[in-house]
Amino acid sequence: MARVDDYVNAKKIAVKALALESLEAIAGTSGFSITDGRTLTVPFLNRTYFVSYPDFVFNDADEPEKEVPIAEQILILHYIAAMSDIIPSGKWIAYREIPGAAFYFSAFVKRAADPAKKVFGENIAALNVAAPMINGKKIEEGDAGFEFSVFPKVPLRIIIWEGDEEFEASANILFDKTAGNFLSPEDAAWLAGMVVYRLAALGR
Repeated sequence: MARVDDYVNAKKIAVKALALESLEAIAGTSGFSITDGRTLTVPFLNRTYFVSYPDFVFNDADEPEKEVPIAEQILILHYIAAMSDIIPSGKWIAYREIPGAAFYFSAFVKRAADPAKKVFGENIAALNVAAPMINGKKIEEGDAGFEFSVFPKVPLRIIIWEGDEEFEASANILFDKTAGNFLSPEDAAWLAGMVVYRLAALGR
């Protein structure tokens, strides 16, 4: 697990690079909106963050006194820093199909796929309750499936097959084919894990 110093340094690097870009260009490629001329409005799961420009200080819109988790800040900054005009393809791939993802596959399984199976494989009702809280759109796959627009250009799908006496529960997490243009394999694994753990918290 990364140390706090690693996170702080990663944020400094991302901020330094993004400060060279115009706010209009950042909003145009990320899909986030500009508020008050100098602030990005960033919906993330069930929260909304205000991100100042050019210093990229994060504030929670509903709880300004609450510190935004540094891991979420870095993930959002890395997505923004892609500065890509590519739009989602509508074609879905498994995590290991993201270029370079093989090295991080075990981390992805540990952070996202296994927890999704463990939490929702025997409690699909919890997923059905939690998913709409982060704007999950129901899809007709598995015993329960939802699509999440986690970032404007990085949709993600979680599909659960319920376990029974004969078959073990299973989970599948899919990404749009273009995901690797916006997130590194490590960031994609973190993103999936954040979605699963937020759903688990909301479904309790």
